[in-house]
Amino acid sequence: MSGGETDRNALLRNLEPRLGAEELVYCTVGQADFRRLELDPVCTFREAEGITLIVTRADAERCKLASSYPCRMITLTVHSSLDAVGVLAAVASKLAQEGISVNVVSAYYHDHLFVPAEAAERALAAIRELQA
Repeated sequence: MSGGETDRNALLRNLEPRLGAEELVYCTVGQADFRRLELDPVCTFREAEGITLIVTRADAERCKLASSYPCRMITLTVHSSLDAVGVLAAVASKLAQEGISVNVVSAYYHDHLFVPAEAAERALAAIRELQA
């Protein structure tokens, strides 16, 4: 058990989404490039094809990295358990109803939603609606 809340209804009532200020992008690099780049990624994930990075647009441009999916991060500030069931499905479904794509990263304390930059405010409003 990871600690944190597991009750779906309590989690939905207490999502308390917070929208990050910076525009982020997805990039991919090889292991050797990752080691030489001076980056402070929001997230990294190693796949067979390369390392996926979520970085600020400014960092991607500074390092001349090809990027995609300009987005903003919404953090669900409720301390959710990694064992919680159904919360992310409810959030993703709500965003899908609004026509908003979402990429999710679950960390130890919180879930982080990456939504298109141009739809970030609408996504935040939709999540708050779900919370109510």
